[in-house]
Amino acid sequence: MTSEPAPPGRPKYVLFDVDGTLIDAVSNQRRVWGVWAERHGLNPAEVYEVALRTRPLETFAQVAPDRNPQECLAALHELEDDDVRSGVYSAFDGASALLHALHPGSWALVTSNYEHRVRGRFRRTGLPLPPVIVDAAAVTEGKPSPTPYLQAAALLGTPPEDCLVIEDAPSGIRSGLRAGMQVWSVNTGTAPEGPHRHFRTLREAVPHILAFAGQG
Repeated sequence: MTSEPAPPGRPKYVLFDVDGTLIDAVSNQRRVWGVWAERHGLNPAEVYEVALRTRPLETFAQVAPDRNPQECLAALHELEDDDVRSGVYSAFDGASALLHALHPGSWALVTSNYEHRVRGRFRRTGLPLPPVIVDAAAVTEGKPSPTPYLQAAALLGTPPEDCLVIEDAPSGIRSGLRAGMQVWSVNTGTAPEGPHRHFRTLREAVPHILAFAGQG
């Protein structure tokens, strides 16, 4: 896949997904869903497999169709908030150096999580926060809709073609592509379908991201 390059001389911006891209939260997500499943008398492994592919309300519809979805969601949110306070988190190799190297106004976070959890995780891992964070509460349509990434570009005051999206998940990749942005994938062993470039790790992508932003 090719992408029309942005006109030279204009500033470039980098839009990062959070979980799976900057912060390794797989074990935390597995633990949270496992506790939720056990409390509802369900098989944790089976529930987590569904949760990996769907958003929470869709997960509840599949694994607990007889239960109130809003009550299920409230219980999940309580567990997630507790995990932010007490769980162990780590940033992916290269994340800290990369974010500290980027100019504060040249990047943003675009996450399907909620801002208060992102702020908590960033405090726990020592990562800097940008002025612009687009979270689940900020948009009416989440990934793979282009809305989250388009909103981030609007808040940064830049056209989509001047933005680079860094993602690990198929839904986020589709979101960035639909927004008309350059999209690179990281932290997956095999290249997913769609992105303009793929890097096995975030660390491998760091010099290329800085070069795109004109800060390498």
